[in-house]
Amino acid sequence: MKIGLNTDSVGHLTLDETLDLAGELGLDHVEFATGAWSTAPHIDIDRLLDSDGARRELLAKVADRGLTISALTCSGNPLHPGPSGREHDQVARRTIALAPLLGVDRVVMMSGLPGGPGDANPNWITVSWPPETTQILEWQWTEVVLPYWRDLVAHSRDRGVPKLALEMHAHQAVYNVPTLLRLREEVGPVVGANFDPSHLMWMGADPLAAIEALGEAIYHVHAKDTRLEPSRQALTSRLETLPVMAAKERSWNYVTLGYGHDDAFWRAFCLALRRAGYDDVLSIEHEDVLVAPVEGVTKTVDLLRRVALREPSSYKPQEI
Repeated sequence: MKIGLNTDSVGHLTLDETLDLAGELGLDHVEFATGAWSTAPHIDIDRLLDSDGARRELLAKVADRGLTISALTCSGNPLHPGPSGREHDQVARRTIALAPLLGVDRVVMMSGLPGGPGDANPNWITVSWPPETTQILEWQWTEVVLPYWRDLVAHSRDRGVPKLALEMHAHQAVYNVPTLLRLREEVGPVVGANFDPSHLMWMGADPLAAIEALGEAIYHVHAKDTRLEPSRQALTSRLETLPVMAAKERSWNYVTLGYGHDDAFWRAFCLALRRAGYDDVLSIEHEDVLVAPVEGVTKTVDLLRRVALREPSSYKPQEI
């Protein structure tokens, strides 16, 4: 396995400072955000699409630090019924166009989430009652989610991008293993998972069981942890609406690796990925509001170096 960095984790640094940090930490990959919900602090997608020179300059900067680009990321909601949905869809399509020009075969996204009929905002259905909830959910999938993704998969395949890695995330049509597999079954294997265990943790799923269930559908992995607060959950549940900066009062928080789950968990996590056939990048995504980004990334690298399986096994049992 390789260790990488989602560069939004250190968005306060310049591109050169970010790449220097990745090089100094001995990382293997970087993952660049191109827009939508990200401010894209390190690359200008339009300039890169328009200029071969700009692309060669970026690739040289990356290679000079001994790095490669693991993925381009355009997480957003292309299914939003308002203007931002169309804007995020255009970012996704420009990202898909840019990826092969940079030698990248994976684009990280989210599935998006529509509203119900006539809604102005997305509507995340998480219960089956009252009865209209199941009707809205079925309408979302049949009328919006599946038509959109059939079209985007064809678009991606035509432009030479074989993998769209979707993050299972709250307030998205795809938020757990069954919804990811449903979409993949309907639109084909271009769709796979950007496996971020932190979201599954707070939603109550088991990341290790999810890895086993997804298997070859795992296309990219984010290394991010969640700390669960049992005393708070006893009163509020894991359904949390307080802002992320209210870390002391929340029932769960995104944290630096090791501050939510210990080395033993992350060792089992890496073993589960190896068993599932994934032997690729663990891309660090730092979203801890209590730990400075560079310190958090550095601590995460230290933990991953202790637990990640870095080399394939050469052991072969002797025949008797």
